[in-house]
Amino acid sequence: MSDQNSFEAKLRELIENHPSKEKEIRPWGGFITLWSDENFKVKILLVLPQKRLSLQKHKFRKEKWVIVEGEALITKGNKKFIMGEGNTLMIEKEEPHRIENRSKDKILKIIEVWMGEKLLEDDIERIEDDFGRV
Repeated sequence: MSDQNSFEAKLRELIENHPSKEKEIRPWGGFITLWSDENFKVKILLVLPQKRLSLQKHKFRKEKWVIVEGEALITKGNKKFIMGEGNTLMIEKEEPHRIENRSKDKILKIIEVWMGEKLLEDDIERIEDDFGRV
């Protein structure tokens, strides 16, 4: 089994065995919703090695990220920078952003808090996507 396959198997096991009812596998990794309320949602993002989320923005929500394991290459507006464990970042509504795991041997884990008037998965405008999603 290749390294990528073993990471995908580990990620699938982490997500499928979690008791949360709201969880998904995505081409870049996946997420588990830890808590959901009317005006906020707390998720853990699990980003596979050498994968990244789409460059995107949101109309109805802002997000706060906490890197809990690994190192992320972040795109925020026109800036790119590295964030490590314990670092936090606020993403405002309509601000283009992306998370990338540049590691070859570690799943990146990020706590993501959504805050806003509409907390739906379809509040996403993809600007650029490695997986051909719109």
